[in-house]
Amino acid sequence: VQLVESGGGLVQAGGSLRLSCVASGNIFRFGASGWYRQAPGKQRELVAGITTSGTTNYPDSVKGRFTISRDNARNTMYLRMNVLKPEDTAVYYCNWLGGSNSYWGQGTLVTVSS
Repeated sequence: VQLVESGGGLVQAGGSLRLSCVASGNIFRFGASGWYRQAPGKQRELVAGITTSGTTNYPDSVKGRFTISRDNARNTMYLRMNVLKPEDTAVYYCNWLGGSNSYWGQGTLVTVSS
């Protein structure tokens, strides 16, 4: 299983970005998946999760601003991020849980300037 993220970049506070995670196969319907981020000096944290049935969950820090979705036909998961804040600056990773294994992408950097 390979996961490849894209869509990161530099954006001003208040702006938007959409991250994409393309999988090497049609896997997202067969395991929970999500987006995580890791800022310098901080632990990796979940910012959006989605179950196989499509139920989503978000921490309070991004609720109402971030939206996770997936397109099974394109083997792609998305993270739409609106009203970005400087504290959203981090490397963003996609993750898929396949049975007892956890798979990660290489990450994409999001930098939000004030």
